[in-house]
Amino acid sequence: MTIAIGAFLNALGILLGALFGLTAGPPLTARTQDFFKTALGTFTVFYGLRLIYQNVHGNFTLGLKQVFLALLAVVLGNGLGKILKLQKFSNRVGHQAALLLAAAQKDPPGRPADGFAAASILFCAAPLGILGAVADGLENYFYLLLVKALMDGLAMLSFVKMFRWPATFAAGPVFLFLNGLELAVHLGAQPWLDAHRLTDSVNLAAGLVTCCVALVIFGIRRVELANYLPALAVSPLLAYWLG
Repeated sequence: MTIAIGAFLNALGILLGALFGLTAGPPLTARTQDFFKTALGTFTVFYGLRLIYQNVHGNFTLGLKQVFLALLAVVLGNGLGKILKLQKFSNRVGHQAALLLAAAQKDPPGRPADGFAAASILFCAAPLGILGAVADGLENYFYLLLVKALMDGLAMLSFVKMFRWPATFAAGPVFLFLNGLELAVHLGAQPWLDAHRLTDSVNLAAGLVTCCVALVIFGIRRVELANYLPALAVSPLLAYWLG
């Protein structure tokens, strides 16, 4: 495993979105945007639940125990994320990108370097990217990053109109970041997880947090997604101690 499929798909989605943005006419209508929002939210829920389903094994009682431990890991992981102030850090990073976007909207077109920086920051820092990279690194489950590729591609429609074609280069850092994370998970974490039969527990937690991402996409509830990411590390520890 030298090039992860998910990282490649995400970068490809950014490039295709930029291409359509540069060649297409007027921006998407509100109705079209709502359609894509609903579709992306639905895909996110589906692939999150599918990841959960694929990693529940054994009889009904054992399956309930696995899901319960994953839910407990999500709760404890959220608490750890709050202690580490992960969401606050994510907000600070996102704020820097928002400033660049605001400047471009006020005085278009924005500076090419600002478009590259803003797109790179937002696409790399997205929690769904980290969840997808972990799932892809553990068992080649690239579907979460496929959904993110669609999201980023739609976002690039606006980026290239504000910053022109140089924003397209954000595909490079996104690919390198996600591919590096996937390789780190695959080569570093997976051997230990497989040896102790804990890989399923990580995927269960990833699937549950992915469903939380869908709540944000649908606008049902504001969720501090970054704070939930430690659940990916807490889940195998709980399964190891209590499983």
